[in-house]
Amino acid sequence: MKYRKNRIILATFVLLLLLTMIMQSASAQGSLPFDDISRSYAKQEIIDLYQKKIITGTSDRTFSPAQSISRAEFVTVLDRLLGLEPVASPVSPFTDVAKKAWYYGWIQAAVQLGLADGVSASAFAPAKPVTRQEAAVLLSRVLKKADYASSTILNFADGSLIAEWALPSVMTVRELGLMKGDDSGYFRPADAISRQETAVMIHRVLQNMKWAAELAAKPKESIKLGWQYAQTTQQYEQNILSSNVNTLSPRWYFVGAAGEVANDTDSTLVAWAKKHNKKVWPMVGNRSDQAATHQMLSSSGARNTAITKLAAFVQKYDLDGLNVDFENVAPQDRTSLTAFIIELSKKLHNMNATLSIDVSPDRGTDWTDAFDYASLGEYADYVVLMGYDEHWGGSSVAGSNASLDYDKAAIDKLLRLVPNEKVILALPFYNRDWDLKKDGSVESSAFISFSRQNALIANYSIRPVWNAKEGQYTATYVKNGVTHKMWVEDGRSLTAKYKLAVDARLAGLAYWYIGGESADIWSSMRNADRFLGYSFE
Repeated sequence: MKYRKNRIILATFVLLLLLTMIMQSASAQGSLPFDDISRSYAKQEIIDLYQKKIITGTSDRTFSPAQSISRAEFVTVLDRLLGLEPVASPVSPFTDVAKKAWYYGWIQAAVQLGLADGVSASAFAPAKPVTRQEAAVLLSRVLKKADYASSTILNFADGSLIAEWALPSVMTVRELGLMKGDDSGYFRPADAISRQETAVMIHRVLQNMKWAAELAAKPKESIKLGWQYAQTTQQYEQNILSSNVNTLSPRWYFVGAAGEVANDTDSTLVAWAKKHNKKVWPMVGNRSDQAATHQMLSSSGARNTAITKLAAFVQKYDLDGLNVDFENVAPQDRTSLTAFIIELSKKLHNMNATLSIDVSPDRGTDWTDAFDYASLGEYADYVVLMGYDEHWGGSSVAGSNASLDYDKAAIDKLLRLVPNEKVILALPFYNRDWDLKKDGSVESSAFISFSRQNALIANYSIRPVWNAKEGQYTATYVKNGVTHKMWVEDGRSLTAKYKLAVDARLAGLAYWYIGGESADIWSSMRNADRFLGYSFE
């Protein structure tokens, strides 16, 4: 009897022990974000990246660690690593990336920044597995190491199988300790990279403390000026709130022939700007009236009258500065325009206010003969280079409003005379729809906003074609038998121009005009703020 009782006690103990172990195992399993990673060598990396919202599973409770990762998934992980946001751009060349797909905005963000390309001009292949050598290329772009001079000697057993286009990146990521070969000494360049391998690779990036600090830091601040045009104060404020603009330039002051200044100051906007930590540099225009501008500039008395009034406005309304936008100034007024800027700058600087002046690119025409770029750059705090109107309304040849080469040449020429830290590059938030004759010459052109441009692309089901040299898509459609062509401005083209400003270490950007953009542009500009500011040294 006693023996039987002991057996019952022992059996009960064993049963309780087993139940406890099962419950502990279930509890441990339940504490993991996914049910299938407990045996993965990347378990901890997966958990860390999941908690940082960089990587997700293939379902709510499944990670699929050994499964290959698709191009769409891989690009999304890289975007999240960089702190980017998805871009809902209506302009896309890819026929296989549906606008309603979960990955559409992530692919757009990566493509706009030059981090990823399609497999062809019109296909991205979002579901295609990423190979290990492709992963090396994409990661080296993310870390801005595409041109990194690696000293690594590749001794992989299958090194000869690494594609020539991927070889520098493979060498780079190996030297940086981000990707390695297997235990047998093979890199396996054409093998699909698994989801757990991806997790390990991305986690290694974050173990570099300098890179991790760079990724965690706020974007570096630079001037982002936004001009008001054809909007009420309330409309302007609403657009500014969704933008990266930190300097407002409302159209408040226009100078007349005798030095009188039309005053349309809205004090509520000044108060709003201060509340939202933004500066105000109202625009001072001349209504492009050459005769009246000549009369004002050529008279020292009229110049002084205008300058005195403008300085009084700065003081009365507690403005941070002024933005002078004199256009269609006669070449003979070159000296007097410079004198006006010198005298105005002295007044403003005594008030700790900023003076900026807008200039067109020097193309050797009488349109810009009035600009003494060197002197203007010496006395004004900033020179705003209007990087547009490469082909304007009166052009006899259809073409881009602001191609990449055009802006680069304009920046290079201006920097010979004005220090880079004083130059602001102005980007266009408008475009032209060219109406062509049968021989390809221009019949007419229409000034269009981005919203109108994007509506035409949608209405005519246009699949734009990227031109890397011009840094723009081109789009063609036929209406009533007439061919139309546009050189598209979108987040990708503007980011390419933004990069010119960053590479030249300019003071910042300006946008003509707030309200001309489509809503998606600000996601693109914020992504550019973030990514173009990374150094990853």
